[in-house]
Amino acid sequence: MTNINHLTSFIILLLALSLARVNAQPAKGPLKILPQNPRYFTDGNGKAVILVGSHTWNNLVEIDRMPSHPNYTLDFTNYLKFLSDHQHNCFRLWQWENAFSTDSTGKIKYWIDPVPYLRTGAEKTLDGKPKFDLDKFNEAYFERLRSRVKAANDQGIYVIVMLFQGFSVLRKGHEDDWKGHPYNKENNINGIDGDLNHDGKGFEVHQLRNAKIIGYNERFVKKVIDVTNEFGNVLYEITNENDGSKEDTEWQYHMINFIKKYETTKPKQHPVGMTVQWPGGSNDVLFASPADWISPNEEGGYQTDPPVAHGSKVIINDTDHSFYYTELKHEGPKAHQAWVWKNFMRGNHILFMDPYLDRYPWNVTERNHPEGNKPDEYWETLRRSMGYVRAIADRVNLAAMSPQGQIASSGYCLASMNQTDSELLVYAPKGPWITVDLSEFRGSFLAEWFDPSNGKFLQGEKVSGGSRRALKAPFEGDAILHLVLKK
Repeated sequence: MTNINHLTSFIILLLALSLARVNAQPAKGPLKILPQNPRYFTDGNGKAVILVGSHTWNNLVEIDRMPSHPNYTLDFTNYLKFLSDHQHNCFRLWQWENAFSTDSTGKIKYWIDPVPYLRTGAEKTLDGKPKFDLDKFNEAYFERLRSRVKAANDQGIYVIVMLFQGFSVLRKGHEDDWKGHPYNKENNINGIDGDLNHDGKGFEVHQLRNAKIIGYNERFVKKVIDVTNEFGNVLYEITNENDGSKEDTEWQYHMINFIKKYETTKPKQHPVGMTVQWPGGSNDVLFASPADWISPNEEGGYQTDPPVAHGSKVIINDTDHSFYYTELKHEGPKAHQAWVWKNFMRGNHILFMDPYLDRYPWNVTERNHPEGNKPDEYWETLRRSMGYVRAIADRVNLAAMSPQGQIASSGYCLASMNQTDSELLVYAPKGPWITVDLSEFRGSFLAEWFDPSNGKFLQGEKVSGGSRRALKAPFEGDAILHLVLKK
Protein backbone atom coordinates (compact mmCIF):
# COMPACT_ATOMS: atom_id res chain seq x y z
CA MET A 1 0.00 0.00 0.00
CA THR A 2 2.87 2.39 0.81
CA ASN A 3 4.36 2.05 -2.66
CA ILE A 4 0.94 2.60 -4.24
CA ASN A 5 0.40 5.75 -2.20
CA HIS A 6 3.83 7.02 -3.12
CA LEU A 7 3.27 6.27 -6.80
CA THR A 8 -0.02 8.17 -6.60
CA SER A 9 1.66 11.18 -5.02
CA PHE A 10 4.39 11.10 -7.65
CA ILE A 11 1.82 11.04 -10.46
CA ILE A 12 0.03 13.99 -8.82
CA LEU A 13 3.35 15.86 -8.71
CA LEU A 14 3.97 15.23 -12.39
CA LEU A 15 0.47 16.39 -13.24
CA ALA A 16 0.95 19.51 -11.17
CA LEU A 17 4.21 20.30 -12.98
CA SER A 18 2.52 19.69 -16.33
CA LEU A 19 -0.35 21.99 -15.43
CA ALA A 20 2.14 24.62 -14.31
CA ARG A 21 3.57 24.63 -17.82
CA VAL A 22 0.17 25.02 -19.43
CA ASN A 23 -1.32 27.49 -16.97
CA ALA A 24 1.76 29.48 -16.00
CA GLN A 25 1.24 32.11 -13.34
CA PRO A 26 2.86 35.55 -13.57
CA ALA A 27 6.11 35.92 -11.67
CA LYS A 28 5.83 37.15 -8.12
CA GLY A 29 8.15 39.85 -6.99
CA PRO A 30 10.21 41.83 -7.12
CA LEU A 31 12.65 39.40 -5.56
CA LYS A 32 14.28 40.34 -2.28
CA ILE A 33 17.08 38.73 -0.30
CA LEU A 34 15.49 36.21 2.10
CA PRO A 35 16.42 37.69 5.51
CA GLN A 36 16.66 34.43 7.46
CA ASN A 37 18.57 32.66 4.67
CA PRO A 38 20.34 35.20 2.43
CA ARG A 39 21.64 32.55 0.04
CA TYR A 40 18.24 32.77 -1.61
CA PHE A 41 15.70 35.26 -2.83
CA THR A 42 12.08 35.41 -1.81
CA ASP A 43 9.13 36.73 -3.77
CA GLY A 44 7.52 38.19 -0.64
CA ASN A 45 5.71 35.18 0.80
CA GLY A 46 8.61 33.96 2.94
CA LYS A 47 9.39 31.03 0.65
CA ALA A 48 12.88 30.65 -0.78
CA VAL A 49 13.22 31.13 -4.55
CA ILE A 50 16.05 29.37 -6.38
CA LEU A 51 16.91 30.54 -9.89
CA VAL A 52 17.85 28.04 -12.60
CA GLY A 53 17.82 28.38 -16.36
CA SER A 54 19.35 28.60 -19.81
CA HIS A 55 20.26 31.76 -21.70
CA THR A 56 21.52 32.46 -25.19
CA TRP A 57 23.21 35.37 -26.97
CA ASN A 58 20.43 36.61 -29.26
CA ASN A 59 17.43 36.45 -26.93
CA LEU A 60 17.01 40.24 -27.09
CA VAL A 61 18.50 41.43 -30.38
CA GLU A 62 19.14 39.87 -33.78
CA ILE A 63 22.72 38.88 -34.62
CA ASP A 64 23.28 38.36 -38.33
CA ARG A 65 26.44 36.51 -39.34
CA MET A 66 27.69 37.10 -42.89
CA PRO A 67 28.86 35.82 -45.28
CA SER A 68 29.44 32.60 -43.34
CA HIS A 69 26.83 30.19 -41.97
CA PRO A 70 23.69 32.29 -41.45
CA ASN A 71 22.53 32.78 -37.91
CA TYR A 72 19.01 31.80 -36.90
CA THR A 73 16.32 34.24 -35.77
CA LEU A 74 15.14 33.38 -32.29
CA ASP A 75 11.40 32.76 -31.90
CA PHE A 76 10.92 34.26 -28.46
CA THR A 77 7.57 32.58 -27.81
CA ASN A 78 9.07 29.16 -28.50
CA TYR A 79 12.13 30.09 -26.44
CA LEU A 80 9.95 30.77 -23.40
CA LYS A 81 8.15 27.48 -24.00
CA PHE A 82 11.51 25.71 -24.14
CA LEU A 83 12.39 27.20 -20.76
CA SER A 84 9.03 26.34 -19.23
CA ASP A 85 9.14 22.78 -20.57
CA HIS A 86 12.44 22.33 -18.75
CA GLN A 87 11.06 23.94 -15.56
CA HIS A 88 13.58 26.78 -15.87
CA ASN A 89 12.57 30.02 -14.18
CA CYS A 90 15.37 32.44 -15.12
CA PHE A 91 17.52 33.64 -18.02
CA ARG A 92 19.91 36.45 -18.84
CA LEU A 93 18.62 38.88 -21.49
CA TRP A 94 21.69 39.73 -23.54
CA GLN A 95 22.56 43.32 -24.35
CA TRP A 96 25.05 44.26 -27.08
CA GLU A 97 26.28 47.85 -27.32
CA ASN A 98 28.03 47.61 -30.68
CA ALA A 99 26.14 47.55 -33.96
CA PHE A 100 28.67 45.38 -35.80
CA SER A 101 31.98 43.57 -35.42
CA THR A 102 34.33 41.39 -37.44
CA ASP A 103 35.64 38.01 -36.38
CA SER A 104 39.34 37.36 -35.73
CA THR A 105 39.93 36.45 -39.38
CA GLY A 106 38.54 39.78 -40.54
CA LYS A 107 36.27 37.98 -43.00
CA ILE A 108 32.99 37.41 -41.12
CA LYS A 109 30.87 40.33 -39.98
CA TYR A 110 28.25 40.31 -37.24
CA TRP A 111 25.43 42.83 -37.50
CA ILE A 112 23.39 43.57 -34.38
CA ASP A 113 19.92 45.09 -34.43
CA PRO A 114 18.12 46.85 -32.82
CA VAL A 115 20.46 49.03 -30.78
CA PRO A 116 19.41 51.64 -28.18
CA TYR A 117 20.17 54.78 -30.21
CA LEU A 118 18.63 56.18 -33.38
CA ARG A 119 20.63 56.50 -36.57
CA THR A 120 20.07 59.94 -38.09
CA GLY A 121 21.49 62.29 -40.67
CA ALA A 122 23.45 61.91 -43.86
CA GLU A 123 26.88 61.20 -42.37
CA LYS A 124 27.96 57.56 -42.25
CA THR A 125 29.44 55.45 -39.45
CA LEU A 126 32.31 53.00 -39.88
CA ASP A 127 29.77 50.39 -40.98
CA GLY A 128 28.51 52.61 -43.80
CA LYS A 129 25.14 53.38 -42.19
CA PRO A 130 23.82 56.70 -40.76
CA LYS A 131 25.50 57.96 -37.60
CA PHE A 132 23.94 57.59 -34.15
CA ASP A 133 22.34 60.45 -32.26
CA LEU A 134 23.08 59.65 -28.62
CA ASP A 135 20.41 62.14 -27.53
CA LYS A 136 17.68 60.13 -29.25
CA PHE A 137 16.69 56.67 -28.13
CA ASN A 138 15.56 54.01 -30.56
CA GLU A 139 12.13 53.25 -29.13
CA ALA A 140 11.95 50.01 -31.12
CA TYR A 141 14.76 48.66 -28.95
CA PHE A 142 13.02 49.57 -25.71
CA GLU A 143 9.65 48.31 -26.92
CA ARG A 144 11.27 44.96 -27.66
CA LEU A 145 12.97 44.96 -24.26
CA ARG A 146 9.72 45.69 -22.44
CA SER A 147 7.66 43.19 -24.44
CA ARG A 148 10.14 40.37 -23.80
CA VAL A 149 10.35 41.10 -20.10
CA LYS A 150 6.56 41.20 -19.94
CA ALA A 151 6.18 37.93 -21.88
CA ALA A 152 8.58 36.21 -19.49
CA ASN A 153 6.80 37.76 -16.51
CA ASP A 154 3.48 36.35 -17.72
CA GLN A 155 5.11 32.90 -17.84
CA GLY A 156 6.52 33.18 -14.31
CA ILE A 157 10.12 33.46 -15.56
CA TYR A 158 12.64 35.86 -14.05
CA VAL A 159 14.80 37.96 -16.39
CA ILE A 160 18.31 39.20 -15.68
CA VAL A 161 18.42 42.40 -17.73
CA MET A 162 21.98 42.96 -18.92
CA LEU A 163 22.77 46.67 -19.23
CA PHE A 164 26.23 46.83 -20.82
CA GLN A 165 28.56 44.46 -22.68
CA GLY A 166 32.30 43.96 -22.21
CA PHE A 167 32.62 42.33 -25.63
CA SER A 168 31.35 45.54 -27.24
CA VAL A 169 34.35 47.65 -26.22
CA LEU A 170 37.27 45.19 -26.20
CA ARG A 171 38.92 42.83 -28.65
CA LYS A 172 37.89 39.44 -27.27
CA GLY A 173 37.87 36.96 -30.10
CA HIS A 174 36.64 39.50 -32.66
CA GLU A 175 38.82 41.83 -34.66
CA ASP A 176 37.43 45.14 -33.42
CA ASP A 177 34.05 45.50 -31.74
CA TRP A 178 34.86 49.10 -30.88
CA LYS A 179 34.49 50.12 -34.52
CA GLY A 180 30.78 49.33 -34.25
CA HIS A 181 30.17 51.13 -30.95
CA PRO A 182 27.92 54.24 -30.88
CA TYR A 183 30.40 55.98 -28.54
CA ASN A 184 33.17 55.71 -31.13
CA LYS A 185 33.77 59.28 -32.34
CA GLU A 186 33.31 58.17 -35.96
CA ASN A 187 29.86 56.76 -35.22
CA ASN A 188 27.90 59.57 -33.51
CA ILE A 189 26.89 63.15 -34.24
CA ASN A 190 27.28 64.28 -30.63
CA GLY A 191 31.04 64.65 -30.48
CA ILE A 192 31.41 61.81 -27.97
CA ASP A 193 34.75 59.98 -28.12
CA GLY A 194 34.79 56.99 -25.81
CA ASP A 195 38.46 56.36 -26.60
CA LEU A 196 39.86 59.02 -24.26
CA ASN A 197 43.49 57.97 -24.57
CA HIS A 198 43.25 57.44 -28.35
CA ASP A 199 44.64 53.89 -28.29
CA GLY A 200 41.95 52.51 -30.60
CA LYS A 201 40.04 50.81 -27.77
CA GLY A 202 36.90 51.72 -25.86
CA PHE A 203 37.85 50.82 -22.29
CA GLU A 204 37.00 54.32 -21.10
CA VAL A 205 33.31 53.90 -21.97
CA HIS A 206 33.07 51.77 -18.81
CA GLN A 207 35.09 54.02 -16.54
CA LEU A 208 34.46 57.17 -14.50
CA ARG A 209 36.91 59.38 -16.34
CA ASN A 210 34.52 61.52 -18.38
CA ALA A 211 31.38 63.19 -17.03
CA LYS A 212 29.64 63.30 -20.43
CA ILE A 213 30.12 59.57 -21.01
CA ILE A 214 28.94 58.78 -17.47
CA GLY A 215 25.91 60.94 -18.16
CA TYR A 216 25.03 58.99 -21.31
CA ASN A 217 25.53 55.69 -19.45
CA GLU A 218 23.24 56.81 -16.64
CA ARG A 219 20.64 58.16 -19.04
CA PHE A 220 20.50 54.77 -20.78
CA VAL A 221 20.18 52.93 -17.46
CA LYS A 222 17.33 55.22 -16.40
CA LYS A 223 15.53 54.48 -19.65
CA VAL A 224 15.87 50.72 -19.12
CA ILE A 225 14.56 51.02 -15.58
CA ASP A 226 11.70 53.25 -16.71
CA VAL A 227 10.44 50.61 -19.14
CA THR A 228 10.97 47.56 -16.89
CA ASN A 229 10.38 48.77 -13.33
CA GLU A 230 6.72 47.78 -13.30
CA PHE A 231 7.52 44.07 -13.59
CA GLY A 232 8.24 41.80 -10.64
CA ASN A 233 10.44 39.39 -12.59
CA VAL A 234 13.39 41.72 -13.19
CA LEU A 235 16.97 41.54 -11.94
CA TYR A 236 19.66 43.88 -13.27
CA GLU A 237 23.20 42.94 -14.34
CA ILE A 238 25.69 45.74 -14.89
CA THR A 239 27.70 44.18 -17.70
CA ASN A 240 29.03 40.96 -19.16
CA GLU A 241 32.73 40.24 -18.62
CA ASN A 242 34.29 43.67 -18.69
CA ASP A 243 38.05 43.87 -18.21
CA GLY A 244 39.33 43.39 -14.68
CA SER A 245 40.85 46.84 -14.26
CA LYS A 246 40.52 48.95 -11.12
CA GLU A 247 38.83 51.65 -13.21
CA ASP A 248 36.20 49.25 -14.48
CA THR A 249 35.54 47.95 -10.96
CA GLU A 250 34.96 51.50 -9.73
CA TRP A 251 32.59 52.13 -12.64
CA GLN A 252 30.59 48.96 -11.95
CA TYR A 253 30.31 49.76 -8.23
CA HIS A 254 29.12 53.24 -9.20
CA MET A 255 26.48 51.87 -11.57
CA ILE A 256 25.20 49.42 -8.93
CA ASN A 257 24.72 52.25 -6.46
CA PHE A 258 23.24 54.47 -9.15
CA ILE A 259 20.56 51.86 -9.97
CA LYS A 260 19.71 51.36 -6.31
CA LYS A 261 19.39 55.10 -5.76
CA TYR A 262 17.32 55.71 -8.90
CA GLU A 263 14.94 52.87 -8.07
CA THR A 264 14.12 54.47 -4.73
CA THR A 265 12.13 56.95 -6.82
CA LYS A 266 10.21 54.08 -8.45
CA PRO A 267 7.39 51.80 -7.27
CA LYS A 268 9.61 48.69 -7.27
CA GLN A 269 13.19 47.94 -6.28
CA HIS A 270 14.95 44.98 -7.93
CA PRO A 271 18.11 42.99 -7.17
CA VAL A 272 21.27 44.29 -8.84
CA GLY A 273 24.09 41.92 -9.76
CA MET A 274 27.73 41.97 -10.79
CA THR A 275 29.27 39.20 -12.89
CA VAL A 276 32.96 38.38 -12.94
CA GLN A 277 35.30 40.46 -15.09
CA TRP A 278 37.34 38.83 -17.85
CA PRO A 279 40.17 38.65 -18.40
CA GLY A 280 41.83 39.45 -15.11
CA GLY A 281 38.71 39.28 -12.96
CA SER A 282 38.70 38.20 -9.33
CA ASN A 283 35.84 36.81 -7.27
CA ASP A 284 37.05 38.92 -4.34
CA VAL A 285 35.97 42.00 -6.30
CA LEU A 286 32.45 40.56 -6.56
CA PHE A 287 32.16 39.76 -2.86
CA ALA A 288 33.40 43.26 -1.97
CA SER A 289 30.88 44.93 -4.28
CA PRO A 290 27.57 46.56 -3.30
CA ALA A 291 25.77 44.01 -5.54
CA ASP A 292 22.93 41.85 -4.21
CA TRP A 293 23.95 38.86 -6.30
CA ILE A 294 27.10 37.79 -8.11
CA SER A 295 28.29 35.29 -10.74
CA PRO A 296 31.86 34.08 -10.08
CA ASN A 297 34.52 32.51 -12.27
CA GLU A 298 36.07 29.08 -11.61
CA GLU A 299 38.28 30.31 -8.74
CA GLY A 300 37.65 28.42 -5.52
CA GLY A 301 36.15 25.38 -7.24
CA TYR A 302 33.03 26.77 -8.91
CA GLN A 303 33.81 24.62 -11.96
CA THR A 304 34.39 21.35 -10.11
CA ASP A 305 33.55 21.41 -6.40
CA PRO A 306 31.62 24.59 -5.59
CA PRO A 307 32.38 26.19 -2.23
CA VAL A 308 29.61 26.67 0.30
CA ALA A 309 27.50 29.79 -0.13
CA HIS A 310 27.64 31.54 3.24
CA GLY A 311 25.01 34.14 2.44
CA SER A 312 27.10 37.29 2.06
CA LYS A 313 25.87 37.37 -1.55
CA VAL A 314 23.35 35.39 -3.57
CA ILE A 315 25.57 33.31 -5.85
CA ILE A 316 24.38 32.49 -9.36
CA ASN A 317 26.91 30.03 -10.78
CA ASP A 318 26.77 30.53 -14.53
CA THR A 319 28.68 28.26 -16.91
CA ASP A 320 29.34 31.34 -19.04
CA HIS A 321 31.85 32.44 -16.40
CA SER A 322 32.88 29.33 -14.47
CA PHE A 323 32.62 26.34 -16.84
CA TYR A 324 33.53 27.18 -20.44
CA TYR A 325 32.05 25.00 -23.17
CA THR A 326 35.35 23.29 -24.02
CA GLU A 327 35.63 22.02 -20.43
CA LEU A 328 31.94 21.10 -20.42
CA LYS A 329 32.47 19.10 -23.60
CA HIS A 330 35.52 17.40 -22.12
CA GLU A 331 33.77 16.42 -18.87
CA GLY A 332 30.59 15.05 -20.45
CA PRO A 333 26.91 14.81 -19.43
CA LYS A 334 27.45 12.82 -16.21
CA ALA A 335 29.72 15.55 -14.93
CA HIS A 336 27.15 18.16 -16.01
CA GLN A 337 24.52 16.41 -13.90
CA ALA A 338 26.81 16.18 -10.88
CA TRP A 339 27.83 19.84 -11.22
CA VAL A 340 24.22 21.00 -11.06
CA TRP A 341 23.44 18.99 -7.91
CA LYS A 342 26.69 19.94 -6.20
CA ASN A 343 25.83 23.61 -6.69
CA PHE A 344 22.35 23.11 -5.31
CA MET A 345 23.67 21.33 -2.22
CA ARG A 346 26.13 24.15 -1.59
CA GLY A 347 23.46 26.86 -1.71
CA ASN A 348 24.05 28.21 -5.23
CA HIS A 349 21.71 29.13 -8.07
CA ILE A 350 22.56 27.74 -11.53
CA LEU A 351 22.59 29.08 -15.10
CA PHE A 352 23.74 27.52 -18.37
CA MET A 353 25.16 29.43 -21.36
CA ASP A 354 23.07 27.54 -23.87
CA PRO A 355 23.92 27.63 -27.60
CA TYR A 356 20.26 26.65 -28.12
CA LEU A 357 19.49 26.57 -31.87
CA ASP A 358 22.66 28.18 -33.22
CA ARG A 359 24.47 25.52 -35.25
CA TYR A 360 27.61 27.64 -35.49
CA PRO A 361 27.76 29.88 -32.41
CA TRP A 362 30.33 32.60 -33.10
CA ASN A 363 31.31 30.47 -36.10
CA VAL A 364 32.48 27.58 -33.88
CA THR A 365 31.38 24.36 -35.56
CA GLU A 366 31.98 21.82 -32.78
CA ARG A 367 30.03 23.51 -29.99
CA ASN A 368 26.44 22.72 -30.90
CA HIS A 369 24.50 20.35 -33.15
CA PRO A 370 20.77 21.15 -33.11
CA GLU A 371 18.41 19.40 -35.50
CA GLY A 372 16.00 21.87 -37.01
CA ASN A 373 14.05 23.41 -34.13
CA LYS A 374 15.27 20.78 -31.66
CA PRO A 375 18.21 21.87 -29.47
CA ASP A 376 21.29 19.67 -29.27
CA GLU A 377 20.55 16.61 -27.16
CA TYR A 378 24.12 16.62 -25.82
CA TRP A 379 23.28 19.51 -23.49
CA GLU A 380 19.96 18.04 -22.40
CA THR A 381 21.29 16.40 -19.21
CA LEU A 382 22.42 19.79 -17.92
CA ARG A 383 19.13 21.45 -18.86
CA ARG A 384 17.04 18.66 -17.38
CA SER A 385 19.05 18.56 -14.15
CA MET A 386 18.39 22.24 -13.49
CA GLY A 387 14.66 21.60 -13.86
CA TYR A 388 14.86 18.71 -11.42
CA VAL A 389 16.64 20.94 -8.91
CA ARG A 390 13.83 23.44 -9.11
CA ALA A 391 11.19 20.71 -8.65
CA ILE A 392 13.01 19.39 -5.57
CA ALA A 393 13.45 22.90 -4.20
CA ASP A 394 9.70 23.40 -4.43
CA ARG A 395 9.10 20.18 -2.47
CA VAL A 396 11.21 21.07 0.55
CA ASN A 397 11.33 23.91 3.05
CA LEU A 398 14.37 25.47 1.37
CA ALA A 399 14.07 28.69 3.37
CA ALA A 400 15.03 26.75 6.52
CA MET A 401 17.84 24.73 4.94
CA SER A 402 21.55 25.49 4.76
CA PRO A 403 24.61 23.59 3.49
CA GLN A 404 25.62 21.08 6.15
CA GLY A 405 28.26 18.99 4.41
CA GLN A 406 29.54 17.47 7.65
CA ILE A 407 26.33 15.41 7.94
CA ALA A 408 26.94 13.40 4.75
CA SER A 409 29.95 11.27 3.82
CA SER A 410 29.87 12.87 0.36
CA GLY A 411 30.05 16.39 1.78
CA TYR A 412 26.89 17.44 -0.07
CA CYS A 413 23.91 18.09 2.16
CA LEU A 414 21.23 20.70 2.70
CA ALA A 415 19.55 20.48 6.06
CA SER A 416 17.28 22.24 8.52
CA MET A 417 18.50 21.36 12.01
CA ASN A 418 15.35 21.99 14.05
CA GLN A 419 14.99 19.04 16.40
CA THR A 420 11.21 18.88 15.98
CA ASP A 421 10.95 19.71 12.27
CA SER A 422 14.15 18.54 10.58
CA GLU A 423 14.63 17.90 6.89
CA LEU A 424 17.68 16.80 4.92
CA LEU A 425 18.66 16.55 1.26
CA VAL A 426 21.80 14.53 0.60
CA TYR A 427 23.61 14.06 -2.71
CA ALA A 428 25.63 10.90 -3.36
CA PRO A 429 27.59 11.70 -6.55
CA LYS A 430 29.12 8.22 -6.77
CA GLY A 431 26.16 6.27 -5.34
CA PRO A 432 24.48 4.10 -4.42
CA TRP A 433 25.77 4.14 -0.81
CA ILE A 434 25.76 7.22 1.39
CA THR A 435 26.47 7.59 5.11
CA VAL A 436 24.41 10.17 7.00
CA ASP A 437 25.24 11.31 10.53
CA LEU A 438 21.94 11.51 12.40
CA SER A 439 23.54 11.51 15.87
CA GLU A 440 22.05 14.87 16.74
CA PHE A 441 18.52 13.85 15.82
CA ARG A 442 16.01 11.86 17.83
CA GLY A 443 13.07 10.07 16.32
CA SER A 444 12.49 8.50 12.92
CA PHE A 445 12.81 9.92 9.44
CA LEU A 446 10.65 9.23 6.42
CA ALA A 447 12.94 8.57 3.48
CA GLU A 448 12.58 8.82 -0.25
CA TRP A 449 15.14 8.57 -3.04
CA PHE A 450 15.33 10.63 -6.19
CA ASP A 451 17.05 9.35 -9.29
CA PRO A 452 18.63 12.39 -11.03
CA SER A 453 19.07 10.44 -14.25
CA ASN A 454 15.34 10.04 -14.88
CA GLY A 455 13.48 12.24 -12.40
CA LYS A 456 11.80 9.41 -10.50
CA PHE A 457 11.07 9.26 -6.77
CA LEU A 458 11.19 5.95 -4.92
CA GLN A 459 9.99 5.23 -1.40
CA GLY A 460 12.75 4.39 1.09
CA GLU A 461 12.77 2.58 4.42
CA LYS A 462 12.14 4.38 7.69
CA VAL A 463 15.43 5.66 9.14
CA SER A 464 16.06 6.07 12.88
CA GLY A 465 18.06 8.98 14.26
CA GLY A 466 20.63 8.88 17.04
CA SER A 467 23.63 7.53 15.12
CA ARG A 468 25.41 7.35 11.77
CA ARG A 469 23.46 5.45 9.12
CA ALA A 470 24.77 3.86 5.95
CA LEU A 471 21.99 3.89 3.37
CA LYS A 472 21.78 2.44 -0.11
CA ALA A 473 19.79 3.85 -3.01
CA PRO A 474 17.48 1.38 -4.79
CA PHE A 475 19.19 2.16 -8.13
CA GLU A 476 22.70 2.54 -9.51
CA GLY A 477 24.50 5.79 -10.16
CA ASP A 478 24.31 9.08 -8.32
CA ALA A 479 21.34 9.62 -6.02
CA ILE A 480 19.46 12.17 -3.94
CA LEU A 481 18.23 11.16 -0.47
CA HIS A 482 15.39 13.13 1.11
CA LEU A 483 14.82 12.66 4.85
CA VAL A 484 11.97 14.25 6.81
CA LEU A 485 11.67 13.86 10.58
CA LYS A 486 8.48 11.96 11.33
CA LYS A 487 6.21 13.85 13.70
